[in-house]
Amino acid sequence: MATRRPIHHKLVGKVTVDTEFGAFLGDTRIRLLEAIDRYGSISQAAKAVPLSYKAAWDAVDAMNNVAEETLVERSVGGRHGGGTLLTDYGRRLVAMYRAVEQEYQATLERLSALLGDAGSADIDHFQTLLRRMSMRTSARNQFAGPVTGLRKGEVSFEVNLRLDAEHELSAIITRESAENLGLIIGREVHAFVKASAVILMTDRKIRTTARNKLWGDVSNIHEGPVNSEVTITLPGGRTVTAIVTHDSVKSLGLALGKPACAVFKASSVILATFD
Repeated sequence: MATRRPIHHKLVGKVTVDTEFGAFLGDTRIRLLEAIDRYGSISQAAKAVPLSYKAAWDAVDAMNNVAEETLVERSVGGRHGGGTLLTDYGRRLVAMYRAVEQEYQATLERLSALLGDAGSADIDHFQTLLRRMSMRTSARNQFAGPVTGLRKGEVSFEVNLRLDAEHELSAIITRESAENLGLIIGREVHAFVKASAVILMTDRKIRTTARNKLWGDVSNIHEGPVNSEVTITLPGGRTVTAIVTHDSVKSLGLALGKPACAVFKASSVILATFD
């Protein structure tokens, strides 16, 4: 009877730059950035990863929205047209990620060697714990920036968040939430807004009580079976996505490259801080 060789457990990990509400960078997104740098085309890069064309753009928008500088620049040219360019900042970020990944893997291999066969159960428990700690958010729009204003009310706080030189976000949260988040001027805060809470308009003369009005150009229209997902790119490179009906797309005259405004209430903004 043949003797079975013992199974050696090896820790193999991928670095993920994560937040409590979702991932910012991971292996798939890094490979997407590398493919964009290689091909200069989002459609070709998506096929190389592989990802769907829409998922690739969603990932790029999410990364650009929370990065200190733009990672990917694009030019409008139709659903599968136009060009994409990985910026110098994007290349440096990819290089840093790969360097950290190599050090991380070396550390895992040393840990695996120290644990040996007797520690295989510990490795399994460790991997299970990591999976349980993973968390994602359903909010389509994610932003990050410093707090620029705090105004106390009787039961609520108005919080202003700087996106770029031209845009701020306003959020209304309870006093208890503001205290729990430890909000102070200058502290970095993450903001989340569901695409279903965003209203689009194209007429600059229309007045609305919604505090947040972000003007930009339509950069993507993804038509679904019932509604359309419309993405607006702001002058600073960040994006806002809204879910609207097909009729609304037609009545507003939404088209790639056309100016449009993303409107949403301050009460629709969810804030989070990370220690």
